[in-house]
Amino acid sequence: MTQTATKISNYEADYQAIREQRAASNPAWLTQLGDQAWTRFTELGFPTARRGNERWKYTNVAPIANASFGLSSDLVAGSDHESELRRAAPWDDEWINLVFLDGRFSKVLSNLNASDSGNGRILVNNLAEAINSGAANLEQLLAKHVKFQEDGFAALNTAFLGDGAFVQVPDGSVLQSPVNLIYLTSTSNQPTVCYPRTLVAVGKGAQATVIESYVGIKSGALNPEYFTNAVTEISLAEGAILDHYRVVSEAKQAFHVGTSRISQGHDSVFSSASFAIGATLARNDFEVLLDGPGASCNLNGLYLTADAQHMDNLISIDHAQPHTSSQLNYKGILDGKSRAVFGGQVLVRKDAQKVSAHQSDKNLLLSSQAEVDSKPSLLIYADDVQCGHGATAGHVDKDSLFYLRSRGLDADTASRMLVHAFAREVIETVKVEPLKQFLDELFLEAIPETGLKLGGAA
Repeated sequence: MTQTATKISNYEADYQAIREQRAASNPAWLTQLGDQAWTRFTELGFPTARRGNERWKYTNVAPIANASFGLSSDLVAGSDHESELRRAAPWDDEWINLVFLDGRFSKVLSNLNASDSGNGRILVNNLAEAINSGAANLEQLLAKHVKFQEDGFAALNTAFLGDGAFVQVPDGSVLQSPVNLIYLTSTSNQPTVCYPRTLVAVGKGAQATVIESYVGIKSGALNPEYFTNAVTEISLAEGAILDHYRVVSEAKQAFHVGTSRISQGHDSVFSSASFAIGATLARNDFEVLLDGPGASCNLNGLYLTADAQHMDNLISIDHAQPHTSSQLNYKGILDGKSRAVFGGQVLVRKDAQKVSAHQSDKNLLLSSQAEVDSKPSLLIYADDVQCGHGATAGHVDKDSLFYLRSRGLDADTASRMLVHAFAREVIETVKVEPLKQFLDELFLEAIPETGLKLGGAA
């Protein structure tokens, strides 16, 4: 048996078992979709061969491919984690809160705030229930934007697709409360994997706010590795407005691969901010298709790494139509021997005139052993455009540090203030006040844990 076959066989028994378990209740189209995705995964495998593969050139997924991750078999009582959940994830009782524990919807931990989630034809539900109830348009929406034929991780997620979140906002509707989706992994005594799936469809002229959070908490005596393989699909119809936030706060022994695909129609507005802390290896594969004239997106990101963590952000924006605009702004804070990768690709197609596209990647290195590979790129095939990109990597500014110390602050306090100020630019883009406060505290608390070394000293 080849090494590749061995890696795939680790998942085959689980797939066959879950397929048999769901066969009686799943609609035929979903079973067929799962079979197609599984077959494609067996053909693609994991992207462990990085030579000539630009998408994975700087990230080695062999630790994921070589591990034996299994589905969680223990049904942990949701109430056991309620207090930990409120500390580890963003939460507000006024929001629509859907919580998934080890890949399964937890009614005990969730708060659907039915007065809003059930408003008119607005649908906010867990995906398994939406499938069982035959929710309209689900077959047409699911796996429409994520091309699992081209991506082994997306294929694996689609093959195991069983639960997740489904948010559907019909034409002209306004979802007043943020939808807060929390995917919680309770690390047990065995290496486990879960496959969160998020599907969001915002109709013509509709508005919504969606928060995705991925959180790990300890529930067993041991602290083994676990793997979160998440897929998110978002579609915005003509004139739709969506504020989207993504928070990755996994346990330090976790592996996280997130695949997000967004499609925007005419005059739609998509604003997104991604925040990442934790996980030994994390990948944020984020693609936006501006598929209607006048569509615009604003993508922000902030991450903090320490020790030997690896963070990979691959952000792609496709200007397929004229009069579209994009802003991409990512920031990284790196300490220890951590490494980060930023790949920002903006494509402007031949007939996409009158396009505005700008991207920026700024990194703050707190250690001489931290490393970042930044590759912003522009692929422009139109001639009437305004495009630009830039990338920087540097250390804590000594002049600013000297100024703060001259005002009576000790070195540690002064340096943490400067690092916090660097992060605040992205945190301030958050429009939801309780979430902004949560993120500010999350990153502020993490800064001292980086073992800050001034001026890039080892």
